Amino acid sequence: MTTISIRLDDDMKRELDEMCDEMGMNITTFFMIYAKKALRDRRIPFDIVAPIDPFYSDSNMEQIRKARRQIKEGKTVTKSMEDLEAMEGE
Repeated sequence: MTTISIRLDDDMKRELDEMCDEMGMNITTFFMIYAKKALRDRRIPFDIVAPIDPFYSDSNMEQIRKARRQIKEGKTVTKSMEDLEAMEGE
């Protein structure tokens, strides 16, 4: 038998203790169930996802497609820095 130490925030530990108690188990049993499930399924027993980068949101991607169409159709205006600086004084 091996002992594993896990550091938990005090509030998280208290909440986990309370939840496990409501389920009729202790934290050790909780982690044993988790480990057995992970080993049986050969996967983490819940989905781990990263937030979607807002750059790739549907609305932003549509704006990018629109800009690409405008460039392809020659509907863009190109100005140099000098042109923009000259326009600033107008």
